[in-house]
Amino acid sequence: MERDLTPDWILKQTLSVQQKALMDYVNEKTGGKDDGGLTLTMLGCGTLGSAILGGILDSLSSSQDQEADDSTPKKLPTRFHACVRSPKSGERIRKELGHYPAFKQVQVHEKNNVEPVRKADVVLLGCKPYMVADILKAEGMREALAGKLLISILAGVKEEQIQQHLSADCTVVRAMPNTAAAVRESMTVIATSNPPLPKDTENLVTWIFTRVGRVTYLPASNMDACTALCGSGPGFVALMAESLAMGAIAMGVPRDDAYLMAAQTMRGTTGLLLAGEHPAMLRDKVMTPGGCTIGGLLVLEEGAVRGTIAKAVREATVVASQLGQGQANVNGTRRT
Repeated sequence: MERDLTPDWILKQTLSVQQKALMDYVNEKTGGKDDGGLTLTMLGCGTLGSAILGGILDSLSSSQDQEADDSTPKKLPTRFHACVRSPKSGERIRKELGHYPAFKQVQVHEKNNVEPVRKADVVLLGCKPYMVADILKAEGMREALAGKLLISILAGVKEEQIQQHLSADCTVVRAMPNTAAAVRESMTVIATSNPPLPKDTENLVTWIFTRVGRVTYLPASNMDACTALCGSGPGFVALMAESLAMGAIAMGVPRDDAYLMAAQTMRGTTGLLLAGEHPAMLRDKVMTPGGCTIGGLLVLEEGAVRGTIAKAVREATVVASQLGQGQANVNGTRRT
């Protein structure tokens, strides 16, 4: 029987071969055993935790993973527990992530934290910052976390604040991803550890967050500022995008087209910046003498936009620090 070599058939076969190669690689990394990989527990699996878990499942379910190299951890997460507080949250996770083939390795737990943590090799702490003390002080949690790797993505909560509830042999790593993890475009900042993490542990932490975007390591003293820039940054940038679109709408551009053009303009600009273009040089290239760009830029400068945006980052840095210290209503007492 003659095979129909259509483009769709060829693509399907190619993806099948790539998928087999990936699973062979995962089996090799886990010693060729079904249970040889790591168990990752998401202790709090809200919007950001779900995005990170989705990135990992996507990587394990598809052929997007890269070839093994020196930066690839010896073992990859292959089993998962997601801890949530309500049936509604559990249903959300199943709806958002259930289409990944690797989701069959995910167990969702409602109002049950200690047992999933006890079963874990790695725990990703993703609860609300104000909840962290109650969660970590729960009966049996200290023992469940003993000897394990705990990765915190809590804004403003310092490593020392977490470590005080844990045994000395629990390794705590602080990381700050952002909401763009949902589209695999997060900028995650990871606090360098003192003493340094073992190389394979560092590779594992890096691997987890490169499933959802880019990663950089900085001293812990920079983490509140990084929370403001990367964690709060999408909110600031969204306001700028909305402002660009509103100006165009005011001048007659259809609403949907204006939002699309604003978003694509920002995306193209960030592409140039990520390619190495300095913001000042890029601005200068666009700013022709006597043109419309210089006219608009002068209005922005008159409105102190540069200083106002920088001040917003500085303010968010202070708020992140105060939230991490457990202070309430910090924005309500802000000095102008």
